[in-house]
Amino acid sequence: MLPRADKEARLGQRGVVGWLYGLSGSGKSTLTLGLERKLFAEGRSVQVLDGDNIRTGLNKNLGFSEEDRLENIRRVAEVAKLFAQSGVIVLASFITPRESLRQLAREIVGEKDFLGVYVKASFEACAARDPKGLYKKAAAGGVKQFTGRDQEFEEPSALPADLVLDTEKLDYPASLEKLYATLRPKFQR
Repeated sequence: MLPRADKEARLGQRGVVGWLYGLSGSGKSTLTLGLERKLFAEGRSVQVLDGDNIRTGLNKNLGFSEEDRLENIRRVAEVAKLFAQSGVIVLASFITPRESLRQLAREIVGEKDFLGVYVKASFEACAARDPKGLYKKAAAGGVKQFTGRDQEFEEPSALPADLVLDTEKLDYPASLEKLYATLRPKFQR
């Protein structure tokens, strides 16, 4: 196999994983897709791994039990690691509700290549946004094990986030710029 350094030299960037986590509706996917567009416009090689595209393919056999959430994050982290080792900038967008899951992702990817980003918004703010209609569906009993209601979301404490983007206080352009500015030094060669 070609060395990682050769692949990164060809792409003109370091491989890195930006792992965005938070409640459904907090702004993870919006920020991820915005950053993907910005990086692509710069000529960067970038891959998005999102709960929506992963759970319809690679992880379609997994539900939302604690065991399935663990396996979902383990698989995604392994895939993200492979992309990063090839020099690709990976933007992973997953609820990742437990600190233990965030620690697992960090350990698999490796500290040097990992940036944990907590996209913070209250349950109430996310429910008001409800871009996918999940909060309404959960309230009607159509979604079981809904994070923030049926299953707890653990705020970062023992494992602090590398970056916190409070989307109730920061608007989209400011959040996107802060995310970009924090990730940039990790992928610059």
